[in-house]
Amino acid sequence: MSDATDDGDLKPNGAAASRPFSAFERMVAWRYLRSRRKEAFISVIAGFSFIGIMLGVATLIIVMAVMNGFRTELISRILGINGHMIVQPIDGPLNDYAALADRLSKVQGVNMAIPLVEGQTLASGQGGAGTGALVRGIRADDLAKLKTVSDNIREGDLVGFASGSGVAIGARMAESLGISAGGQITLVAPEGDVTPLGVNPRVKSYTVSAVFEIGMSEYDASIIYMPLEEAQLYFNAEGIVQSIELFVADPDAVDALRQPVEAAAERQIFITDWRQRNRTFFSALQVERNVMFMILTLIVLVAALNIISGLIMLVKDKGSDIAILRTMGATSGSIMRIFFMTGAAIGTVGTFAGVALGVVVCLNVESIRQFFSWISGTTLFNPELYFLSQLPADMNPGETVSVIVMALALSFLATIFPAWRASKLDPVQALRYE
Repeated sequence: MSDATDDGDLKPNGAAASRPFSAFERMVAWRYLRSRRKEAFISVIAGFSFIGIMLGVATLIIVMAVMNGFRTELISRILGINGHMIVQPIDGPLNDYAALADRLSKVQGVNMAIPLVEGQTLASGQGGAGTGALVRGIRADDLAKLKTVSDNIREGDLVGFASGSGVAIGARMAESLGISAGGQITLVAPEGDVTPLGVNPRVKSYTVSAVFEIGMSEYDASIIYMPLEEAQLYFNAEGIVQSIELFVADPDAVDALRQPVEAAAERQIFITDWRQRNRTFFSALQVERNVMFMILTLIVLVAALNIISGLIMLVKDKGSDIAILRTMGATSGSIMRIFFMTGAAIGTVGTFAGVALGVVVCLNVESIRQFFSWISGTTLFNPELYFLSQLPADMNPGETVSVIVMALALSFLATIFPAWRASKLDPVQALRYE
């Protein structure tokens, strides 16, 4: 006979039999969860199911948080340095850019309008090393309004920039070229002076007034800010700009601003927004995020299947116990609820343990990254590959709730078949073969 009659288990006409029925079911379910020598293998399977669900839920929460943080940080940095709407001329050059920028900045919903001159150059330091660079000509007042840049000056200041005699470069560019604030940077533009022998590249040196670091490696390694008038002279664009970038209060509402901006321009213009310019990048990021969610869900699914195997073995082992409970008056529904609670307890505790683990990791993800980088001696989450210098994590409450609901649903569904099988066990047959 099974060990159901050990001390503390059910006995006919005993104290346990007189308990309320729900308490009786909970007591039996809890007893089946406790580890015993005879059920060591079943307990091991239950333990693996618990660990699998915990790790699956934690991994899902961590990966989703990192993907959300990655997207949020990229958007904040991309939109912090680039306009939400870019206005370009159609009918002629932008030689009235000052007045046009003033009119556009007064449109409701537009925070500021910045005229820009842009051009590709080759930048080199005093040691001779060179790198490609994007020079952006901008007014000193407008650069001060770009808080992503002006609030992240690591060396020097913008005083020299405001006087028109200096440039501002990214920290990664300064490091690769061996330049610090006060040093000289040489720029080579392919379209330079026209001579009888052809077009000569334009070469000019500038003093580095400031070194900024916005935390996005691509920008820190490639962008040079130059005073607008100096950029116009350098790129043979005296008196004109190529575009006007608009920074708006709500980047998701750029469509509603198109008509007011076109009306305020009072000329033919072509408008592009940040979604059009970065559509491929953010679409790829969204696809990767969805695929990761589906793949990692399989971890939770496998753990739920372990619950099925563990409960089936438990039902087989407890056949005589089930028969005794039935002879004591327990209904098939009661037996089903007992085994349902046994499996559901594993899934519920594993799910919430996974949530706790995921939250702890998300709150300390950058410290964990630095620790493993120190242990391995390598750079995890290399900013040259992933654009950002730190590993971000942004937990979305809605997604976290979705993960919890999904894990609980899979766990509960996994317990239905073993519990139903236990409820259909014939007590006569079970006792006959015991």
